[in-house]
Amino acid sequence: MSKYKNVTFGQSEAIINKLGGEEGMNKFLRGELIVSEPTSKWRYHAGIIYATFVSDGTTGAEWIVRLEKKGIILTNYAKSMLLSDDFKPTKGVSYEIAILPGGMWDDKNRTTKNIKLEASKRNLIEPNAETSCFIREMFSDKDIEVMGLQWILTMHEPIKNSGGGPSLLGTYRYGDGSCLDADVDGSDSQWFRRGGFAFVSSQVVL
Repeated sequence: MSKYKNVTFGQSEAIINKLGGEEGMNKFLRGELIVSEPTSKWRYHAGIIYATFVSDGTTGAEWIVRLEKKGIILTNYAKSMLLSDDFKPTKGVSYEIAILPGGMWDDKNRTTKNIKLEASKRNLIEPNAETSCFIREMFSDKDIEVMGLQWILTMHEPIKNSGGGPSLLGTYRYGDGSCLDADVDGSDSQWFRRGGFAFVSSQVVL
């Protein structure tokens, strides 16, 4: 008699079928077939994309090297922001980010002001600029495409780029490769529908 009293015959058969029938079951019992839980870098909840990362103290200059080693293109504007004194990394902070898809607003209302207003209503907070680097490292262009997005803009406190404009760092998928770029921002700035807007839903110092 099995010790698993709540497992029905039908459930046992379904498990064997999931393993690929008797042959798959035998492989599993011999240790030739490994079963693991599916993992994802992000999750959806109520139309919002969530992901988690832990900051590691990487400086802006170190991010330039770290990302370029992975084949990611950094524009000159993005590099100038990473090298700015206003780019202040953290270490040992666990962040849960929330990405609001651009489809939440109609085209005329998709402004920085309205996006931040919606974030505030959802108790989301302004992220550190380093969040954009972790997003770029975490998500491939394919991941971003699966999300239904073309780019993810991190809604941090704007940092002046080398041209003098207050800008936001963003993760982009372009035809010529993965990119970390920058966009000049203002409260009335309007954004395209295919973008996502990253905020922080929670943060914990480890």
